[in-house]
Amino acid sequence: VIVFEMHQTQPVIFNPDFFVEKLRHERPQVFTELLLSNITRLIDLPGAEFSQLQGEADLKLPVSTGFLRLPSFLKRKEKGVIFGAPLTEEGIAQIYQLIEYLGKNLHVEGLFRVPGNSIRQQALREMLNGGADIDLESGDYYPHDVATLLKIFLGELPEPLLTHRHYHAHLKIAEMTLLDEKGNKTCVPNKERQIEALQLLFMLLPPANRALLKLLLDLLYQTAKQQDKNKMSAFNLALMFAPHIIWPKNVTANDLQDNLNKLNNGIAFLIKHSQKLFRAPPYIKDHARMLFAGSNTPQSKDDMALYTGAVSRGLLSSKRNSDEQCGGEQQHTHEALRDLFIHVSHMPESAKKKKLIRQFNKQGTPVRELSKPSNPKHSRSRSFGGLIKVCFSFKFMQLY
Repeated sequence: VIVFEMHQTQPVIFNPDFFVEKLRHERPQVFTELLLSNITRLIDLPGAEFSQLQGEADLKLPVSTGFLRLPSFLKRKEKGVIFGAPLTEEGIAQIYQLIEYLGKNLHVEGLFRVPGNSIRQQALREMLNGGADIDLESGDYYPHDVATLLKIFLGELPEPLLTHRHYHAHLKIAEMTLLDEKGNKTCVPNKERQIEALQLLFMLLPPANRALLKLLLDLLYQTAKQQDKNKMSAFNLALMFAPHIIWPKNVTANDLQDNLNKLNNGIAFLIKHSQKLFRAPPYIKDHARMLFAGSNTPQSKDDMALYTGAVSRGLLSSKRNSDEQCGGEQQHTHEALRDLFIHVSHMPESAKKKKLIRQFNKQGTPVRELSKPSNPKHSRSRSFGGLIKVCFSFKFMQLY
C-alpha cells in the first residue's frame, strides 16, 4: 500500500503485515500462541498431533516397510554444498536461478514431468554447490534439465519443505468439508476454512521454508495457468511435487496408503490458491496492530465478528450504562452467558455446535443482551430464561 504524505515528495510504502511481522520478531511466544490457538479452533488435532505441531513430542510419521538406499543428505557434506543440506538463505539464492529461468519457459510441454539429461544435470548441480552464477540462457541447458534438478533439490532436503511437524495438520485440512443443514459433513470442501487454516499454518513455518515455498508455489501457479501449452494442470503438478515437499522422508507410496489422495489433492489446492495463502488473516493483523497500540484486541475470527457487530450497534458504550444500572448478580449471569457463547463459537464445526448456535440465535445471543433493554422485565424473561436452557443443553451435550 503506497501512501503519499502531505509535504512529502517520496511515497511511504506500508506493508499490511508490518505489525504481524513486528509481533513475530519482538514477541515470538505471543505470536506462536496466537496462531496455535486459532489453528486448533479450525482443526481438531488430537493431543499427540498438537504436541507434534508445537514441537513438544516425538514425530509420529509413516514408517517405510521396504528397502531404501541411504539418502544423500546423510552422507558427508562439503562446505558450501546446498544439495542435501539444511535449507538456508544462501541455498535459496542459488536455487532461485533455476526458478527464475523456469518462469521464462512455462510453455514447454511436459515441464516437471519429462526428465532431463542426467549428465547436464550433474554439471549444473556441481556449479550450484560451488556457489556459481550460472548463465542458463547460454543454450547449454534445457528447461527439462532445470526442472528435474529443482525437484531433486527439494527431494534431498533433510526434511520436507512443509516440515514433518505440519504433516498431520495438512491431512486434517484436506478433510475440511461443508456441513449440511443437520450439521453432518458433506463431500464439498470448505475452501474458505481451508485457506484460513493454511494461512495460519504457513506463518508457523521457518522463515527459509516459507520463503522458498512462496517462490515455488508462485512458479507452479503460473505453470498451471499455461496448461493449454505445457499440458500440466495443478493436479498433474501436485503428483510431481507432493513426494518432494510433503511426504515424510524414506517412505514409499505404499506406506502412505489411504493418505495418498489427501496429500495429492492438498498440494493441488496449494497451487490453485497460492495467491491467497501468504497473507495474514484480518483478525491476526488487527490483533497485532492493536496490541502495539495498547487497545483491546480480537484474537480470532469469531472475536472480530462479535467485536465488529458490537461496535456497529453501539453496544460497547451501552454496556457501561448497563453495568451501572444492573445488579451484580444479573451482570455476572450476563458475563457467564457471554463467555459460554464465545466458547461455543470456538468449538470445531459439528452437529452439536450447530444445535447450540441455533438455540442461542433463537433466544438472543448474550452479546446482544449486554445492551440496555427497553423493557427490562420482558428482556430478562426472554434472554435469561431461554439462555439458561441453552446452558443446561450445553452441559447435557458435554456428558454425552
